[in-house]
Amino acid sequence: MQSLPDSRQQSYEEIYGAPENFLEIEVRNPQTSGTGPRSMYTTYEIVCRTNIPAFKTRQSVVRRRYSDFEHFRDILERESSRVTIPPLPGKVFTNRFSDEVIEGRRQGLEKFLRIVAGHPLLQTGSKVLGAFIQDPAWDRNSW
Repeated sequence: MQSLPDSRQQSYEEIYGAPENFLEIEVRNPQTSGTGPRSMYTTYEIVCRTNIPAFKTRQSVVRRRYSDFEHFRDILERESSRVTIPPLPGKVFTNRFSDEVIEGRRQGLEKFLRIVAGHPLLQTGSKVLGAFIQDPAWDRNSW
């Protein structure tokens, strides 16, 4: 039996309004700090826009280092035994501050965060997810 198409007209609000649930995550604006090869590091801006209730604010911008992502991923793995956490982009040991390496890492970190933050079980069950993405005072040592 074939289902008939819905003959009800959609309102402009339904067609053009904000989606019921949305989550936009962007990793951008890498900045390298420090002097000398041992003390240099790059931070990345995490921009989050959402209306999902699991997140405390609708818009946020925070900065994180790659090592913060490593700690975050370790915490997620310990916290979420039912979810396979994707890998981070690999460590780089040569030319790690070149534009190409930084951009490749930025893309990998963004892909990682989009997968993790978009996972329904992590959105509702993770204590660290929202804090890592949105809290400027996030401290990896408090988890």
